Amino acid sequence: MARKLKRSQIAALVKKPGIRAHRNSLRYKMRIRKGDTVQVIAGKDKGTVGEVLFTLPSKNMVIVEGANIVTRHIKPQREGETGRIDTTESPIHVSNVMAYSKKEEVASKIAYSFTPEGRKVRMLKATGEILD
Repeated sequence: MARKLKRSQIAALVKKPGIRAHRNSLRYKMRIRKGDTVQVIAGKDKGTVGEVLFTLPSKNMVIVEGANIVTRHIKPQREGETGRIDTTESPIHVSNVMAYSKKEEVASKIAYSFTPEGRKVRMLKATGEILD
């Protein structure tokens, strides 16, 4: 999650490309979008490959299918109802995931390039595969 900084720290960091101020913290440019295939590169689910279900730009987080699964024990709410255990995916910081190519089976950074028609597209640096 984005951390709270002093105004002077925010002013210094905002000068860098891809970083902008957001309330009392920083927001990084998210190159990962909903529907992208990503690989988790850090944490307890390191190596897991899945699809991005949601992006949370205000928190710099994404929810990846099959990664960072948490279990919740839910009490019965009414008489006669039974309790249950739910498992759901919880958010992962965007810096802990990397775009993944299913064809080459390799994780890669994302670069921007232009098509011959002049359209700006995202592509994987390692393989040259176009994502958009």
